[in-house]
Amino acid sequence: MAPMKDVKVLVVDDNALVLDLLMKGLAPHCEAVAAADGADALLKIVDDPPDLILCDYRMPGLDGRQLYEKLRARQQTRNIPFMFLASRGDIEEKLRPIVEGVEEFIQKPFFMRDVARRAKKVIDRLQLEKLQKQAVRPGVIQGRLEEMSIMDLMQSLEMGQKSCRLTISHNGEACEMFFSAGQCTDAKLGAVDGEAAVFQAVRWPDGGFEIDFNGSPSRSTISRTTTGLLMEALRLMDEGQRDEDDAATDPAAQPAPTA
Repeated sequence: MAPMKDVKVLVVDDNALVLDLLMKGLAPHCEAVAAADGADALLKIVDDPPDLILCDYRMPGLDGRQLYEKLRARQQTRNIPFMFLASRGDIEEKLRPIVEGVEEFIQKPFFMRDVARRAKKVIDRLQLEKLQKQAVRPGVIQGRLEEMSIMDLMQSLEMGQKSCRLTISHNGEACEMFFSAGQCTDAKLGAVDGEAAVFQAVRWPDGGFEIDFNGSPSRSTISRTTTGLLMEALRLMDEGQRDEDDAATDPAAQPAPTA
C-alpha cells in the first residue's frame, strides 16, 4: 500500500538512536520530520506546523510538557494533536492531567511496532479529515483503496465517531456500509447483508471508496462494534490463509499424477 504522505508528523526525541528508530518506523505511513530536542521542535513547528507531534517527555532544556504548553498558548499551533512517549510514572504523575489535544500516552520502554500501530490510527484519522476538507462535493469524499485500506477507513470512521455511508468498489462489485457515531450498523454487498458483506469486502486489496456524510442507516443488520467486526475479519482471514497453507502442503490435497 502506498504510504500516507499527506500527513506530516514531527518526531521529537533527544536520544539519536530512538529518534532514528521512530523515524524509520513511521516513514511508511506519513511524512516524518525529526527534531533533536524541544527547542529544535519549537523552531520547526513555528516555521512549518505539522499535523501531529510524537514527542518524548523527558528532554534537556525544553521538555515535552513545556513544548506542549508553549504550543497551546499560540493560536496558530494550539490545535496540533500530541502523542507522548514517557515512563509509566511520568504518565501517571506528570502527563495524565493533560487531556486536550493528546491522542495517546505511550509507555516506555516500547515496541516500535506498537508505536507505529497506534500512530497510524491517528494518522489515518487525520488523513480522512484532510480528504473531507478537499471534497469536491459537499459532504462527499473519494479515494483509492491503494492509498487507504478498508480497515484503515473503518478504524478512522470509528475513531472520529462519524455517521455516513461508505461505498467500496472493486472489479465491478460494490459494498455499502452505513455508520452511526463510528459504529458500522449495516452493510450490503449484492445479495449478502450484514457482517458477511463486511467480511467479503475487507479482503479487497484495491479499488475505490466514497464516503457520503449525508448518508444515514435505515436499518440495523450488524450487532458487533466496528472494532469487533475488524477483529473477526482478521481472524477469518488468518484462518483462511492457514487453510490454504495446509492444503498446499498436504499430499492428499495434491492432484494425482497422470499416466
